[in-house]
Amino acid sequence: MNDSALTIFYDGRCPLCAAEMKQLRQHDGAGKLCLEDINQPDFEQRFPHIDPVEADRTLHGQWANGTLIYGLDVTAQAWALVGRHQWLKLLRLPLLRWFADLGYLFFARYRRQISRLLTGSSQCDTDACYKISASASSEISPTKDIR
Repeated sequence: MNDSALTIFYDGRCPLCAAEMKQLRQHDGAGKLCLEDINQPDFEQRFPHIDPVEADRTLHGQWANGTLIYGLDVTAQAWALVGRHQWLKLLRLPLLRWFADLGYLFFARYRRQISRLLTGSSQCDTDACYKISASASSEISPTKDIR
């Protein structure tokens, strides 16, 4: 873990997930986020407290103080930290939260099929996604570090 405010444990093989992490990295000029791909070979050694199977089912995040957050809470907090998509906080309001979380769980379960529908690929390959390094600077080029 580094000095970032929020570490996000994401599925780097998912085209939509990788695209969102790429956008977050581009907007994270202050270095508030640390992005960790749960598919990295050393992931379990570096983060033994995070079950990669569970993190694959539901997005996991961890605050610098060790508190874990999940699902849309991670997404809403990440975008708030980089000062973008402020409308996402509406999805955390009590009345909308239940429906938004249900929609998120549907998306998380079927994200590969949704990715195939939207991007033509259900899994990242050299033509579909960018590798987002956890230690990459905020000036990362959109074409740098292609997987």
